Amino acid sequence: MKQISFSEAEFAAKKRVTRRERFLAEMEKGVPWREVLGVIEPHYPEGTRGRPPVGLERMLRVVLVQQWYGLSDEGVEDAITDSQALRRFVGIDLSREAVPDATTLLQFRHLLEERGLTETVFEAVNAHLSAKGLMMREGTIADATIIPAPASVKNEAKARDPEMHQTKKGNQWHFAMKAHIGVDAESGLVPTVVGTAANVADVTQTAEVRHGEEKTVVLDAGYTGVEKREDLEDRDIDWPVAAKRSKLNAIPKESQPGSLLPRLESVKASIRSKVEHPFTS
Repeated sequence: MKQISFSEAEFAAKKRVTRRERFLAEMEKGVPWREVLGVIEPHYPEGTRGRPPVGLERMLRVVLVQQWYGLSDEGVEDAITDSQALRRFVGIDLSREAVPDATTLLQFRHLLEERGLTETVFEAVNAHLSAKGLMMREGTIADATIIPAPASVKNEAKARDPEMHQTKKGNQWHFAMKAHIGVDAESGLVPTVVGTAANVADVTQTAEVRHGEEKTVVLDAGYTGVEKREDLEDRDIDWPVAAKRSKLNAIPKESQPGSLLPRLESVKASIRSKVEHPFTS
């Protein structure tokens, strides 16, 4: 029987259960581990030569944590190192072993992509969660976040990553990629993630982040005009899009619309706040 560390004992003895712990406990029960591992196992290296590979289930758990919380490779490594709840879910004791580093995670994700396993894995997980009632299908909240990329050219190719691009947000320029994320409006789970260069407009990826069965898609002002797009015109969907600040400021405050619209926008914002959960938790 494995002896637990002092930090694990202290964590187990605490009285308050956090939102993250509840979520991970649901995922522990909800994910069809045997089914998903069976899909990946035939393609995973056995490690007969060189350094033994990290256990397959552990790498899968790290990738799922990365997707659920919208983290970069370095970000998920830091998050697991910092969080006892995430370490318990992944199955890591820092007194005995280190968290898989960003390079190891990148290689594992490339393996899934090259073998065409990424979609298969997440479709299996999402279908199982839906069957258990942990993922609803009535509404989606979409948003995008910038993920910085190294701007240095001090590498073997002497060039920046060709899949990344510069973009301006506010008054600041970023060299990055962009993660377009669709969040289930009821559960807060993430069924879809699409990666593009940072200069790709959010609204162009709306069709990609939908799961296809929702009746409402809640969006911020960056998606203005989404209902007019040709790839979405035939969809019987409500599109509650946040009004641009300039439009709100142009309406006299003393008029009836001027007094009601801020309240409506506040309601929309409270709904959209769920999409921030994967980025900040």
